[in-house]
Amino acid sequence: MQFFLSFSSLPCIEIDLSPFNFLGYSLFIKREDLLHPYVSGNKFRKLKYNFLEAQEKNHKTLLTFGGAFSNHIAAVAAAGKECGLKTIGIIRGEELEKKISENPTLSFAKDCGMQLHFISREAYRAKDEAEFIHDLKMQFGDFYLLPEGGTNALAVKGCEEILYEKENIFDYICVPVGTGGTMAGLVKASNEKQKVLGFSALKGTFQSSEITKYTSKTNFEITDAYCFGGYGKIDLDLIRFINEFKRKTKIPLDPVYTGKMMYGIFDLLKKGHFKENSRIFAIHTGGLQGIAGMNQKLKKKNLPIIE
Repeated sequence: MQFFLSFSSLPCIEIDLSPFNFLGYSLFIKREDLLHPYVSGNKFRKLKYNFLEAQEKNHKTLLTFGGAFSNHIAAVAAAGKECGLKTIGIIRGEELEKKISENPTLSFAKDCGMQLHFISREAYRAKDEAEFIHDLKMQFGDFYLLPEGGTNALAVKGCEEILYEKENIFDYICVPVGTGGTMAGLVKASNEKQKVLGFSALKGTFQSSEITKYTSKTNFEITDAYCFGGYGKIDLDLIRFINEFKRKTKIPLDPVYTGKMMYGIFDLLKKGHFKENSRIFAIHTGGLQGIAGMNQKLKKKNLPIIE
């Protein structure tokens, strides 16, 4: 598992806010997306200790769950290939089985050697039940189980490593939120003078209950005001923002997670939400592989694409 142990520290880049007409604030972004071309951002962090655990317990196969354009599925497949482990992906939606070649995420996972198994959305809802897991073991044999999205105690441990001690100078730590595992790690690693602000990629702030499983700290808040209607949903405003941000900063953003977070940060700056002279630290959690799939959808709707 040398793959997970051989990477250097990542750049923390200050964003020049003058082209966006914001004064009196400092905004930095940590380019976690640069960790690895395919196992990037928080997925690398979440998988690190799980893969090491799987190795320690002599597992040869990892099984996990995800949807059509899942960053998690793509990352597990790529990491499995790098580490010489067999991977199995339980995919939500039987209709996708005949469309693998049309789907950039699933075709990538298959090319990495992942065995894809498609089930109905109804059956998928039982993915956390003991009987369902037992049936999977009867079908596929022994495996190391990774939950959908990758969040568990080992994933949170990995996400704690996003923050270095020198980054305790920041007043706000901003992060996109899916299952809540990445944010839980950041809250655990933060100091109590820092405010950790999570931007939910989907409707609701239910992830708070997940975070409290792993830490007693309360210096965090989650907003779903910038979820754009739900998971994987975007509109013209978000597309324009992502493209403008890339033109002005040379930093690409994904439309499902980091793009929504950064849009939210800039809107909160406009509204004066942050204290004057605040130092804001944003985490780029990767997920850029999802742009190709999103652009497929946008083209079908005759909408502008993400550049």
